Amino acid sequence: IRTVVAQFIKPITAAAGNVSWALMLHPDGLPCDLFITHAWAEGIFEFIDKVANSWPAGSKHAYCCMLSNPQNLDVSSLIA
Repeated sequence: IRTVVAQFIKPITAAAGNVSWALMLHPDGLPCDLFITHAWAEGIFEFIDKVANSWPAGSKHAYCCMLSNPQNLDVSSLIA
């Protein structure tokens, strides 16, 4: 996950004005009915496989921090 964020999500969202991936695609936002967690050291293929195979029937939109939070945001002052 860390590599995908660094090499794919961050550059693309930086060029789009430092927004989150989710808001870049859906500027008005979407109502979420599912929360997805992940480990930063988790492999992206493992993550996708787990999400695809455990998605609850009827769920439409999910919150996942790597996609919902602006990854180019400097949060050092918030966690120091």
